[in-house]
Amino acid sequence: MKNIEIEGVLEFLRGAEQLKNTLRTARTSNGRHESTAEHTWRLCLMVMMFSEQYPHLDSLKLIKMCIIHDLGEAIGGDIAAIEQVEGSNKGEQERLDLITLIAPLPDKLQQDILVLWDEYENASSEEAKLAKALDKIETLLQHTQGKNPDNFDYGFNLYYGRKYTDSDELTASVRAIIDKDTESLASANNTL
Repeated sequence: MKNIEIEGVLEFLRGAEQLKNTLRTARTSNGRHESTAEHTWRLCLMVMMFSEQYPHLDSLKLIKMCIIHDLGEAIGGDIAAIEQVEGSNKGEQERLDLITLIAPLPDKLQQDILVLWDEYENASSEEAKLAKALDKIETLLQHTQGKNPDNFDYGFNLYYGRKYTDSDELTASVRAIIDKDTESLASANNTL
């Protein structure tokens, strides 16, 4: 790699650092908002824990997909699922933000990231479908252990992301366990 390419990678990494500052609506167990970087970290940890259950999938591709799936949020921020409007251009905008973020990278690295991101966004491979399922599950798990505000909508979580989480036996099983916790929290908070 030439120095000019290394400088481009460093510029990209400096921009990606904003994911540490990009806050999500999910709360940690001590009540502070989690960052997108923290969400991505635990999503990748989930891939590590479950990937042996999917020997037919490309684990490296899966983890790469999870690492880059929210990169555009370094520029545009996170929009909570409950606030997303059907038919909005969230995906389009996030892709444009991603293109801006990866602009300093060498062309091949830009293409590698865009191909993975497009595959994830369109759920066009088994790896992408699993990445989407685990992404939803990580969010649901955080909502069951986070110190959430009194008006938190646990009912929304019981339906969120089912298209992905229920399409596979293992992710459906993980989801069912988390849903029990969600139902208990909803009942305790009278939010169902």
